[in-house]
Amino acid sequence: MSHVTSGNLLYGLAAASANLVGAAFVVGRRQWSSRALDMMLAFAAGFMIAVAMIDLLPEALARGGHVAAMVALGAYLAVHITQHVIGTHFHFGEETHHVSEAVSVAALVGLLMHTFVDGVAVASGFGIGGAVGALVFTAVILHKVPEGLAISSLFLAAGQGRARAFLAACALGTATVLGVLLTDSVGALRDHGLALSAGVTLYVGMSNLVPEFRARGGWQLPVAFVAGTGVYFVARSLAGA
Repeated sequence: MSHVTSGNLLYGLAAASANLVGAAFVVGRRQWSSRALDMMLAFAAGFMIAVAMIDLLPEALARGGHVAAMVALGAYLAVHITQHVIGTHFHFGEETHHVSEAVSVAALVGLLMHTFVDGVAVASGFGIGGAVGALVFTAVILHKVPEGLAISSLFLAAGQGRARAFLAACALGTATVLGVLLTDSVGALRDHGLALSAGVTLYVGMSNLVPEFRARGGWQLPVAFVAGTGVYFVARSLAGA
């Protein structure tokens, strides 16, 4: 896998900035449509699962074989532990109930590993090629805005103030950039970054986003989910991946 390029770093910074956009909606008290957010989550889930299943996991298995499969499974389990054992309260969406400060901090800690691997995914995707890198970057961007919105609203619900709510999203963005920067220089990330990315991407799509929108009901969200997968294949074909 090639060294970190300025292009990869720019993609990492762009992905990180999406966390801040989500936070800005909450901190700035701007209005948004909860239905539109649900549609975004459903679309992102379809796109992310497709990227993980069609690009990341097969390439990881081709390079690392059985070890890569074990790493992907370990990454899936690790995100579950960090988000649902350490950060038990996090969900993609606005937090409307009061929570304790400890809950908000735990959710942030639980998300940091996930967002770090977002950066690893971007760098690893571009390590395969520009087309795959662009697809992975798109998958990351699609869930970054709801993620920033969620963590900042959780901090506000804990009474921590707008500045700390925005800084929480900044921490997630910083972890993403670090993931991009460290992928090539850390041997484990260089060797197993694709498998890690596949496991985490599958978790976010299948275990975070799908349950989030599935409980809402209606026919529009399943359609958006399938559309996310369809748009992935169209984009992949146009990109020549």
